[in-house]
Amino acid sequence: MKLGLIAGNGKFPFLVLEAARAQGFEVVVAAIREEAFPEIESKGATSVHWLSLGQLSELISTFQAAGVTRAVMAGQVKHKQIFSAIRPDWRLAKLLLSLGTRNTDSLLGAVAKVLAEEGILLENSTALLEPLLAKRGVLTQRAPTAQERKNIEYGRAVARQLADYDIGQTVVIAETACVAVEAMEGTDATIERSGQLMRSVQIEDAGAASTLSRALTVVKIAKPKQDLRFDVPVIGVTTIETMARAGATCLAIDAGRCLLLDGERTTRVADDVDIVVCAE
Repeated sequence: MKLGLIAGNGKFPFLVLEAARAQGFEVVVAAIREEAFPEIESKGATSVHWLSLGQLSELISTFQAAGVTRAVMAGQVKHKQIFSAIRPDWRLAKLLLSLGTRNTDSLLGAVAKVLAEEGILLENSTALLEPLLAKRGVLTQRAPTAQERKNIEYGRAVARQLADYDIGQTVVIAETACVAVEAMEGTDATIERSGQLMRSVQIEDAGAASTLSRALTVVKIAKPKQDLRFDVPVIGVTTIETMARAGATCLAIDAGRCLLLDGERTTRVADDVDIVVCAE
């Protein structure tokens, strides 16, 4: 059995590769040159082919030559890369011109359709990793405080509205006020931006009494019609470390629809810095 893996950045592609090999697949990796980690070369794939983001025709021919009829996407591809940094080949250029809206879902959905027309079925990227999907409940030693619970409820309401328009999946809240929303920059950059904003507020308010808590709550949700073939919400140790630097104390995610990478280590690091992680 053969499986194609379109690999972006982060550890997600490594986990998919490991799980696929454990289930007997010969894995043919198409590593995105602008995103994938070079270590993918040493993880036991049958073959690794380095392609740039815009090389859709090359991706198709690579998989067809290897006899790949099933494939998965795994790993982040930065949204700003998709729409600003690529040099599309003729096939991708034609596809881009045909899009009614230039958001990630419409682009990747169109790519999936082209792959299917060429005999390559794009499958859910979580199919091999269901044990890593976040379980419902509080995942850390500490539960959310009353204020963090209010932030979560408000953040989920805001995030659902954003997700309907495929703007982003993450919002950052303080005292039931929206500090930052995710767009093309990605989750970590959104968290970092919110931390910088709150630090600037603290400087401006230095010496003045304030009743507002500066602690941040991060809410990351799956879209209402999340296409699990791509753009699956993922959190891990890096997320927690970024939150700690930004002054965030709480992370809320969707149970069963968000991948928790290095789960035990992630929750241990969260406990060490007194960040609560919960899934609902």
